[in-house]
Amino acid sequence: MSPRDASDGARARKADPRWTLLACILASSLSFVDGSVLSVALPAIRESYGAGAQDVQWVVNAYLLPLSALLLLGGALGDHFGRRRLLLIGTSIFGATSLVCALAPSLPVLLAARAAQGVGAALLLPNSLALLNAAFSGPKRGRAVGIWAAAGAAAAAIAPLIGGWLVGTVGWPAIFYINLPLALGAILLALRFVAESREPGAGRTDYAGALLATAGLGGLTYALTLWSATRHFTNAALAALAAGLAFLAAFMFVEYWRGQRAMMPLTLFRGRCFSGLNLLTFLLYGAFGAAMLLIPYVLITSGGYSPVQAGLAMLPLPVLMTSISPTMGGLAAKIGPRAPLTVGPLIVAGGMMLSSLVSSDSSYWTGAFPTILVMALGMTIAVAPLTASVLGSVEEKHVAMASGFNSAVARTGGLIATALLGSVLASKGERLFAGFHAAMFVSAGVAALSSLVALTMLGGIRMKKAA
Repeated sequence: MSPRDASDGARARKADPRWTLLACILASSLSFVDGSVLSVALPAIRESYGAGAQDVQWVVNAYLLPLSALLLLGGALGDHFGRRRLLLIGTSIFGATSLVCALAPSLPVLLAARAAQGVGAALLLPNSLALLNAAFSGPKRGRAVGIWAAAGAAAAAIAPLIGGWLVGTVGWPAIFYINLPLALGAILLALRFVAESREPGAGRTDYAGALLATAGLGGLTYALTLWSATRHFTNAALAALAAGLAFLAAFMFVEYWRGQRAMMPLTLFRGRCFSGLNLLTFLLYGAFGAAMLLIPYVLITSGGYSPVQAGLAMLPLPVLMTSISPTMGGLAAKIGPRAPLTVGPLIVAGGMMLSSLVSSDSSYWTGAFPTILVMALGMTIAVAPLTASVLGSVEEKHVAMASGFNSAVARTGGLIATALLGSVLASKGERLFAGFHAAMFVSAGVAALSSLVALTMLGGIRMKKAA
């Protein structure tokens, strides 16, 4: 037996599935917490740096860009080099750069650290779920994944409340300190209790594809951010747009040339259902991402809410999703996914239309609450069937890749939506409310379009049952 074999055996003997679950929950919670807590801190970040609307957009998108582009590569690297190793690397990067975010002396330093956080999240997220799949089997695997998802939703629910309190009492840098104990706990547990796992011979380390995807999305995002501030394309915006499209075209060529070794094998899109599900995901999560950025920002900036009150205002969303999503998953397994994936986005669109009730003199219960509640109900109806349908639309050997790609598409939708909100974020007072209402109405149209995609493209999907 080689020393490496002996070492792997020793790690396997000390591995504990329960502690593995906790380590994966702590690691993945970094991303869930970061995404939800930042929305209540953006106004304070903008004020402290004297930043413009474009800068606020990049506080969000500097993180989403590498996360969207590198999520699939992060999973492939884990398959190839070891999932535990990549979880440790990603968590360490996220923790270290969170400290840099908190101490950032200038906005450029904050943006660079946010981009590094996105890289860390792209490494840790897919490998945390892959480690769970390796640590559990049979019915226990389904329960473990359910606990992992519920814990992420709970962390996302609590984070805005804690973050809002920290912003109001200590200052916005403190929201990044939340990540440090989570990262440290995940690292210590992974070192002690998590067994290494990998897929021998995994070959999707598609570095060229990852680089081109990042450059393409970056150029496109930068162009849309410049356009959204002025509503016309400057020479710089046109150059960025052309470069982004050229890089994305090159990315498609590389993926075609690499075939099954590609980060995103194009053969997956031969199925009409898989293409439809990802188009639906892009539209729905783009519209929803815009709403989740705008609602707390408007409430704090022009609605007179404190950061804590804004965090409390969003509470119906995680409460509904955590409590009802499992039921919706079971119902969709019985009746099929097309109905909930058609009805859910329509309800989300209806909630977005209710944003017209939100004004400077409206109360929470007659303004923001109906909007958030109806949107939350629609997303709750759609999310579980959407996840199960993605897994059921491809062959078993492609399930992990399909899930990872769908997650990347969801984040890309949020990335593009954020890039288009510049003129709204730059407004104040009643002009901000007017821009907010217009953006929410557009988002409602996009959500309704995703419902049409479900109705017309999602025939014959088989639901994936829990193992």
